[in-house]
Amino acid sequence: MLQIIQAICTNGELILNEKLSSELEGKTIQIMILEPSEFTQPIDSQEWKIQQFLARVNHYSFQLPPDYKFNREEIYDR
Repeated sequence: MLQIIQAICTNGELILNEKLSSELEGKTIQIMILEPSEFTQPIDSQEWKIQQFLARVNHYSFQLPPDYKFNREEIYDR
């Protein structure tokens, strides 16, 4: 199970922004602490994930010449 919850550390204690699932009652859980980043949107935001994906795609993309034509036959001839 993976769940991302934001919390505030006050006097050495974590105060969660939402309640944990009742399925976790009595279980030992592992917690990973991530410091705030330059991004202001929550980590689990769907819009944030899409923006990060598009930024990565744009980083590796390039312009094709206007006269470029995809030729499947040429690829398989190699």
